Amino acid sequence: MADIRLGILGYGFMGHEHMNLLKRIPEISIEAICDIVPSQMDDAPEGVRKYTDMDELIADPEVNTVLIVIPNPLHKEAAVKAARAGKHIICEKPAALTVADFDEMVAEAEKAGVRMTVHQQRRHDPDFVPMKAVLKQGLVGKPYLVRSMMYGVNGNMHDWHIYPEMGGGMLYDWGIHLIDQILDMVDEKVVSVYADIKNVINKEVDDYFLLVFRFESGLTAEIELGTYFLTPKRAWIVAGDTGTALLDIDFLNGMKETRRIVRTRHLLENVPGKITMTSAGPTRSFGPPEEGLLYEEPLPDVPTNDLDWFKGYIRAMEEGTPFEVTLPQVRRDLCIMDAFRESARTGKAVPFEA
Repeated sequence: MADIRLGILGYGFMGHEHMNLLKRIPEISIEAICDIVPSQMDDAPEGVRKYTDMDELIADPEVNTVLIVIPNPLHKEAAVKAARAGKHIICEKPAALTVADFDEMVAEAEKAGVRMTVHQQRRHDPDFVPMKAVLKQGLVGKPYLVRSMMYGVNGNMHDWHIYPEMGGGMLYDWGIHLIDQILDMVDEKVVSVYADIKNVINKEVDDYFLLVFRFESGLTAEIELGTYFLTPKRAWIVAGDTGTALLDIDFLNGMKETRRIVRTRHLLENVPGKITMTSAGPTRSFGPPEEGLLYEEPLPDVPTNDLDWFKGYIRAMEEGTPFEVTLPQVRRDLCIMDAFRESARTGKAVPFEA
């Protein structure tokens, strides 16, 4: 059994979330927590040691793994100190604010002979897993489009996420997760990217983005996120030449879900000459389909739960095998984020190689 004796560095919202999750995993022992605000730790479980200084938690001889859950600009400092103290490292996303900082973190971990990974747990989200299976199993034939959508209504950022110097904004917050999902889903070389990044109601940090990936096969992937869309939902489309897979979670109507693959019984050889009048006006190409032309199938049923990432971490530590989230993958995520920012700055598509 893996000997994982954890210290949680940062005990705000996400630190508490990690505690609540990890209490359900008996293979991991939570030895200590640290927060610069002592009152944040008032509700910590009995027996967990409390620190208000990062160095003290890292120096704790009973802690052999540090989970970094502090604001983004402090990740590098914490990881370097943990590595030099001989501690394994789990870092919250984004691992670093720059590729150079991440490279320094990796170099220190390798020099110290400790293992490091990043908590990109959304590879196990129940909306993502079946759509990845659709693509991997070829259930819509040759794919030409993957679209990931996240729309919210709250608008404003929270806590330190409102400050650019802290790595605030949605691209660093949710964007890194959604980028990682696409790159985990599509096992191809990215040849170019395009981005439109906006500040809609937040003055200093981004709260809307459209990210477009162009892959070597010609497949296009799009991510659109807006915190002030006023049509709150989480949705996916994977479209191919034999079907279209759809997943839609409607936040306005009781989290109502639609999950399906739509197929056609035959392809039309030519557009009918008859003009159809619709509520959108006259059309030939986009009129209603003939009765029975389209039919539906369910999405793949792929079990997943919120413990999967840490269970995989435990297996990798026990067996000495690579982590699910590898350091080269994390570096690629950060590099492509830089390319998206360059595209948004110039208004042009940017070639990508990494």
